Amino acid sequence: MPASKRFLPPEAVKRVQRLELKARHIVEGFLSGSHRSPYFGQSVEFVQHRQYVPGDDVRHVDWKVWARQDKLVIKQYEEDTNLRCTLLVDSSASMSYGRVAETKFEYACTLAACLALLILRQQDAVGCVTFDSKIVSRVPLRTSQRHLTDVLLSLENSTPQNKTDLGPVFRQVVQASPKRGLMVLISDLLGAEESSLKGIETLRKAGHDVMVLHVLDDDELDFPFADPTRFDGLESVDHLTCNPRSLREGYLAALERFLDHIRRACAASKCDYLLVRTSDAPGAVLAKMLSDRMHAVRR
Repeated sequence: MPASKRFLPPEAVKRVQRLELKARHIVEGFLSGSHRSPYFGQSVEFVQHRQYVPGDDVRHVDWKVWARQDKLVIKQYEEDTNLRCTLLVDSSASMSYGRVAETKFEYACTLAACLALLILRQQDAVGCVTFDSKIVSRVPLRTSQRHLTDVLLSLENSTPQNKTDLGPVFRQVVQASPKRGLMVLISDLLGAEESSLKGIETLRKAGHDVMVLHVLDDDELDFPFADPTRFDGLESVDHLTCNPRSLREGYLAALERFLDHIRRACAASKCDYLLVRTSDAPGAVLAKMLSDRMHAVRR
């Protein structure tokens, strides 16, 4: 048994198991509700067969093989066999915002775990990078079902801290990923905004397909505060004590400018973008994300 697992405290193991069970529950519900394959897209060039798994689109079943061998297999295409997906999970200090056990980072970990499970189920390779201003942990690309545990351990062992700076982080990711693949960024994109957008552009210029899941808390999107409140910077020592009612209109206007800038930058870089609330059901986010992905592949 690897030392990283052998010396994990029991509570950490329990948290990893809870995350895995939560991810499996969400994914099972998503698949049974959608009745379609979790594929992120496929080409038309046939390569080989693979075993059918629940949730696969029956349109891709090779019925001739079933008739001869009484075995369900899926026709696998070139893009299916080559998909390499790296999950890029922001673990900077701003991701710690939220209620206990419901922070943006916890939500991002749940989404990452669900995506890892989906990708491994379609027998493709998944890896994971957690980062703040530097790479905190890195899990290499693997296709084994057992690899899910490695991804979950990486997420569990990362604690939100330090500032955000995607620029230098993504340059390292590009250097370590010579083969083009799918990069899924899960982040609040708060902090070094311009550096973050340049980091996303770096991934695209390297030929990677990029999906951005922009995770924000309901408080950040709605600004529901009414009573005198002290606001502390999570990635700075700044703080502000004020009557939030007097700030709400200006804050929401600034937020909309920020979101519009992010959307435009992602569109200019030809990245898929989805704004996600931490109150959104993860299964609904997966459905929206994969539906948009399928439409993009068809286009």
